[in-house]
Amino acid sequence: WTFCCINCLHVLDELRTLENEFSDVLVVIGVHSPKFDHEKDATALANAIERYDIRHPVLDDPDLSTFYSYNARAWPTLTVIDPEGYIVGMVSGEGHAEALQSVIEQLIAEHEKNGNLRRGESPYIPQDPLHPQDNGQTALRFPAKLIANHSAGFFVTSAAQHQVVELAQDARTIVRRIGSGERGLVDGDADTAQLCEPHGMLMLPSETAREVGYDIVVADTVNHSLRGLELDGTVTRVAGTGNQQHGQVRVGRHDALHTELTSPWDLAWYDNLVIIAMAGSHQLWWFDPVTATVGVYAGTQMETLKDGTLLNAALAQPSGLSVSGDRLWIADSETSALRWIENDQIHTAIGHGLFDFGFVDGVRADALLQHPLGVCALSDGSVLVADTYNGAIRHYDPRDGRLETIAQGLAEPSDVFITAENDVLVVESAAHRVTQLASGVIHPEPDLDQQPTVLAPGEATINIDFPTPDGQKLDDTFGLPVTVGVTSRPESLLLTGQGTSNDLTRSVVVGSDHPQGIITVTAQIATCDTEATNPACHLTRRTWNIPVDVSNAGEHTVTLLVEDN
Repeated sequence: WTFCCINCLHVLDELRTLENEFSDVLVVIGVHSPKFDHEKDATALANAIERYDIRHPVLDDPDLSTFYSYNARAWPTLTVIDPEGYIVGMVSGEGHAEALQSVIEQLIAEHEKNGNLRRGESPYIPQDPLHPQDNGQTALRFPAKLIANHSAGFFVTSAAQHQVVELAQDARTIVRRIGSGERGLVDGDADTAQLCEPHGMLMLPSETAREVGYDIVVADTVNHSLRGLELDGTVTRVAGTGNQQHGQVRVGRHDALHTELTSPWDLAWYDNLVIIAMAGSHQLWWFDPVTATVGVYAGTQMETLKDGTLLNAALAQPSGLSVSGDRLWIADSETSALRWIENDQIHTAIGHGLFDFGFVDGVRADALLQHPLGVCALSDGSVLVADTYNGAIRHYDPRDGRLETIAQGLAEPSDVFITAENDVLVVESAAHRVTQLASGVIHPEPDLDQQPTVLAPGEATINIDFPTPDGQKLDDTFGLPVTVGVTSRPESLLLTGQGTSNDLTRSVVVGSDHPQGIITVTAQIATCDTEATNPACHLTRRTWNIPVDVSNAGEHTVTLLVEDN
């Protein structure tokens, strides 16, 4: 198995029942054979074991030697070994719990009869948790997704605590917890309701909320359900049966409470419907809260990257959704892809296929992500991506088709959110916290109707005053810490000086052929926290779009200021 794989996570849950039922005769050994580079990290694997509450020994197989020794060809693969050490069965995929139970019962009878079966306690010895729950240091445990509260503050899903947690405006102080903290599927008030590894949330439009009687829809992932959450803390199942859906579901409208779902991971309001990132079936579904119906929205259930019309295109474990105008953006995690829907078509911005991943900025054809789980659409049409296995936040602008890193050194960021004040909040899942990036990382483009800067033709200097943010220091771990890019529209507005350099002062030559134009300056500095238990690295970025009038009476110097943070 490998911890990126939703099918493997399903098998872990299927095995829980067998482990409990046959606890005195069955030993389960997990062999973790990673797909992604990040999964080869032993600490990342230890986090996954804790995140998913795995209570059997796990062999770390980073070079896949055990994977190939057992002739495995897929994740997950299950091998049954009898008490004499012989392989008596092997099967790939999920949904085999009933067949496994039958095989185990036959083996018990056979080997108890011939005296080879030894009953007793499991040889498993649990390790001390990396992140103890009772020492006051982990107010959240493996948080997943974040939304804003209508009034003030935020809601975050704390997946390993099986709770929705309300946070104050500082995104740190806990106001209250919703859910008992016990794994289960129980409706009720904030103290008695039970959830199971909830992830995405959606605040319904106010008119819809009044009509249906609840305010928030929660993707209750491991319960394969959607839950309705009232602001008073009351939780109700509104879609899904609690059982996982297997096989094909016909296109059409189905009763929400009597239709099985499979690992809903994130939610978005689009086309006047709740769109569900149904990670377990590699599809998008829709949910109509007013009619209490659900149906397939996009995807064939094939796990691959294929663009096209909604029902002919293919996705691979979609895990993040965000809406900007007519576009629905998708973090398609297993293909390490950023994709979008517009005019009933699925398109790909970044990504190539199931085994194409990396950490590369630049034009869309070259850029690479690694298993992104979150996406946040911005008002200017660009998007932020929680590039989970690269530990980074990336910015993609469809206007120039470029992907840029704005923060890195984060601990498995699973969601990213921008506030009304343009502050960027990151759900750092493996650090058990919500982190605010340095102010000004993302800055809306200035109004081009502002008073233009008058420049004289000929030599000019652009000076950028870019102080290091408070509590941070310049970081040259990944190269020179300062990068400045200068472009112009039209391009011949600047005869020289365009391009990228590592200096906050740039000499340019202003041409005289165009009386007006725009100079765009993008500056960023790489910094690292100076005092923090788990210091994060940041790329603080600022863009200026400067309307320019060219006149002989103009200035020869432009000074740009980034406010000290």
